[in-house]
Amino acid sequence: MSTSSPATPEDETHGSTVVLRGRVTAHPEERALPSGDPLVTFRLSVRRRPTPLGRGSKQTTDWVDCVAGSARVRRTASAWSVGDEVEVDGVLRRRFFRGRDGAGSSRLEVEALRVRRVRKVQTRPHPD
Repeated sequence: MSTSSPATPEDETHGSTVVLRGRVTAHPEERALPSGDPLVTFRLSVRRRPTPLGRGSKQTTDWVDCVAGSARVRRTASAWSVGDEVEVDGVLRRRFFRGRDGAGSSRLEVEALRVRRVRKVQTRPHPD
């Protein structure tokens, strides 16, 4: 017999969905969690849309840290170059960890579930 209760309509209204479109600002990096599970991390620069709270702010860009855990998303993100314009669909996650000094810390990041390159950066040949 299952001890879980059936989903309620209220359950379906909670959650996080993130959609980002921006530029890759550093080469995606592959690393492993302490469990050994592989991740690819990358950072996006996204334009800030005007909002009532941002009125008067001179900041026009936000930088968003993203992580990819599934093999397909890791493979796709690993092929990106700095300057590529990409789209990321994912969820917001707070990750807790211990720093090198042993102090507890946390980081807010986007767990990428679906990604795609919108436009590849154009590389210019170096003049001789």
